[in-house]
Amino acid sequence: MSELHGAEAVVLVGGKGTRLRPLTLSAPKPMLPTAGVPFLTHLLSRIREAGMTHVVLGTSYKAEVFQEHFGDGSALGLELEYVVEDVPLDTAGAIRNVAHKLRERDVVVFNGDILSGVDLRAVVDTHRKTEADVTLHLVRVDDPRRFGCVPTDDDGRVTAFLEKTENPPTDQINAGCYVFRREVIEAIPAGRPVSVERETFPGLLAAGARVQGYVDASYWLDLGTPAAFVQGSADLVRGIAPTAALALQGDAVVLDGAEVDESAVVTGGATIGANCTVAAGAVVDGSVLFDGAVVGEGARVERSVLGANSLVQAGAVVSDAVIGDNAVVGARCELINGARVWPGVVLPEGGVRFSADV
Repeated sequence: MSELHGAEAVVLVGGKGTRLRPLTLSAPKPMLPTAGVPFLTHLLSRIREAGMTHVVLGTSYKAEVFQEHFGDGSALGLELEYVVEDVPLDTAGAIRNVAHKLRERDVVVFNGDILSGVDLRAVVDTHRKTEADVTLHLVRVDDPRRFGCVPTDDDGRVTAFLEKTENPPTDQINAGCYVFRREVIEAIPAGRPVSVERETFPGLLAAGARVQGYVDASYWLDLGTPAAFVQGSADLVRGIAPTAALALQGDAVVLDGAEVDESAVVTGGATIGANCTVAAGAVVDGSVLFDGAVVGEGARVERSVLGANSLVQAGAVVSDAVIGDNAVVGARCELINGARVWPGVVLPEGGVRFSADV
């Protein structure tokens, strides 16, 4: 892909990922394995594919983990730099905090937990053609009540930023990807928390700046909850969500050293991590198994995440649940509908059930 001149990327990866606990107790959300690689790898691969090479990561929670894994970015064809946020600065504050590393005219900013298929070059082209101060990627969603809405006029200019409301006037929402002119970033107040939605963008509108919307209906998913995380991983595996980090797409990914019994069923975009074991008669459907997880004979794991070195014993059912690292789900246990087991917890055989029968 040809270079996208005059543009660079900022990825905000400072969040604690509290909605994904206990998975994020041991790793920041963007580093959780998704379709076999840290989630951030997929986003970085798409930034590189769009022709940008200079990327600044705004980190905070477990900041060192990013640098340890990605280093200078050369393995991905990128030049990566890191800026650590000592105190939480909110979205605009975090963007302002990396300003001293920026050097291009246009800066494409990403929330580090969004899985999106937007055409990044088209967003930058729109920004340049309209001579906008800031351009926002907006997506249309079926139920905009859960999000802040962003209406636009006939020219695509943003007219307002509306908080969550029961009767949204538009189905367009802020998709967590922006293009800023660098001077706009440098004008954000430094050293204090600043919100893009509540302060920066409304302030630009009030000052008569051009805030442009780029609206599309591409794939879009916020990976903030366990259900969304599992769906995003499965969609990447199956090729529904776009990535330039995976060569193969199919019904499952089985990493090196994993052992899957020939009578087991692994399907639905599941990822079986390195050195996992899936025993005879087990079913793993649309789930993510971190490295070293074990699924016993006849057990069922559906739309769930099994942490590293966790164990689901024979005949257990784990459905729409999260099992922490090194936890044990005893034989014939039944964990469903959002159950979470913290790291290292051992549930005895038949110890947790939803059904009356044993």
